[in-house]
Amino acid sequence: MTEHRIPLAGVIGNPIAHSRSPKVHGHWLARYGLTGHYVPLHVEDGDLAQVLHTLPQMGFVGVNVTIPHKVRALELADAISDRATLIGAANTLTFRDGKIYADNTDGYGFLANIKQEAPEWNPASGPALVLGAGGAARAVIVALLEAGVPEVILANRTRSKAEGLRADFGARIRTIEWVTSGEAIGDAATIINTTALGMQGQPELRLDLSGFRRGQVVNDIVYTPLMTHFLTEAQARGATTVDGLGMLLHQAVPGFERWFGQRPEVDEPLRQAALA
Repeated sequence: MTEHRIPLAGVIGNPIAHSRSPKVHGHWLARYGLTGHYVPLHVEDGDLAQVLHTLPQMGFVGVNVTIPHKVRALELADAISDRATLIGAANTLTFRDGKIYADNTDGYGFLANIKQEAPEWNPASGPALVLGAGGAARAVIVALLEAGVPEVILANRTRSKAEGLRADFGARIRTIEWVTSGEAIGDAATIINTTALGMQGQPELRLDLSGFRRGQVVNDIVYTPLMTHFLTEAQARGATTVDGLGMLLHQAVPGFERWFGQRPEVDEPLRQAALA
């Protein structure tokens, strides 16, 4: 990148107008007095390769990637981090020396959020129950196993998808039927909803939630609304709850640092900026 170029970054998706990422990065750029811009980029499926190879010529130093492009972005990269390889998707691309470098910071964002909001959390204290087996679940499972969770109990409405993750990640994964996942809540020390159920505009998560108890850490990666029915039920029974907004904020940190040269902080003013 030549000296007179203003660094540009953005988020690629379809749809993308709803993304809070421009607010997050915009807040940091203003807070640290940095030159640069971060913009939402609506890209159709068939145009991704052409777009990724054109952006660096326009002054882009990197982009975040969201649905539905995370897997294809990994395939188009020249170099891939171990984390992105394990998860099988990329959410952070950096353009450097004519090459595309792919990473996945979702697992990092998930763990950093839990550690900030539930500092007493001990991953080794018992099994983790993960609801869902999509891309977010893959990132969460990788992070949980690396953090030292002894076992991941995995439930998904389509059992075969859960079995696929067990095949990928091995013996520390135990799959159960979706209809029995409510009964498994009481056995888990950490519980994470990685599905879209409970999100605004989506059906509710219809499980028996009476097994929540004090001493558990319960996280919902949904952040609209911030307090889902799932988290409200957990809180009412004494569990420590962690909303999904922090995962979005923390996963943005590594990309911002790479692109703009400043490691940013995740704090209350940032949360308010993202929710504005």
